[in-house]
Amino acid sequence: MKNGINGMRRVSAVLLTAGAVLTTGALAAPAQAATLKTPTITAKGGFVMNNGTGKSLFTKAADTRLSTGSTTKIMTARVVLAQPNLNLDSKVTIQKAYSDYIVDNNWASSARLIVGDKVTVRQLLYGLMLPSGCDAAYALADKFGSGSTRSARVKSFIGKMNSTAQSLGLKNTHFDSFDGIGKGANYSTPRDLTRIASSAMKYSTFRTVVKTKSTKQKVTTKSGGYRYMNWSNTNNLLGSYSGTIGVKTGSGPEAKYCLVFAATRSGKTVIGTVLASSSVANRTADAKKLMDYGFKK
Repeated sequence: MKNGINGMRRVSAVLLTAGAVLTTGALAAPAQAATLKTPTITAKGGFVMNNGTGKSLFTKAADTRLSTGSTTKIMTARVVLAQPNLNLDSKVTIQKAYSDYIVDNNWASSARLIVGDKVTVRQLLYGLMLPSGCDAAYALADKFGSGSTRSARVKSFIGKMNSTAQSLGLKNTHFDSFDGIGKGANYSTPRDLTRIASSAMKYSTFRTVVKTKSTKQKVTTKSGGYRYMNWSNTNNLLGSYSGTIGVKTGSGPEAKYCLVFAATRSGKTVIGTVLASSSVANRTADAKKLMDYGFKK
């Protein structure tokens, strides 16, 4: 009988111990989740979302209107790629107006396009997104806008940028330029800009371009010969942050330092934006913090 009682006591003790382990485990899971600390960033505004589900993962002044600098060019590319019957291999002759624009605007970054060269639309997209060429942006706006004058075509193209923003349901975005060198009414928000980038990433050409670290493009010269254009991507996350697939840098006297970023790890893609960071180093650090956080969420 004693053996029976002792046996029952041992079984009870085992059950109690197992119950304690299960209870401890159940309590431990939320405690572990709570250790994920929300990051602090130097940028005025930031936003990150799961690109697959659209779920917000981080917000800081996510709906505050801010200048976007050259991240505007994401929409420039998006409008071009949405053109009906787009021929990426059609050629555009580089006009003097495009190079003059670079000279006339101190903050205009250049793809160093040569007047008279014939450059394909695909090549212009590389020149737009890698070295952030405002001359490439001008050439695309002139090519895909409507009108009998260059001024009318550029105005038409910017109109397409704004109508695309409206079609995406963006209420805090407006463009008054094709490259981000605005005239006081070029703005977006971290959330809106992330949604623009997410929309652009649906185009395979865009994805290919923005994940490219550098490229060597053969273009036709005015005399019928050829030259090579070498462009490097201003996005230093490429090669320095595992899984980076884009997207675009931006800067300017009002915009400060901006970065739209995206990365994929283990089948999960996070995409986001930091606007008005204080330096190139800080915008990169901000983006890395937010992606680290996004992958853990």
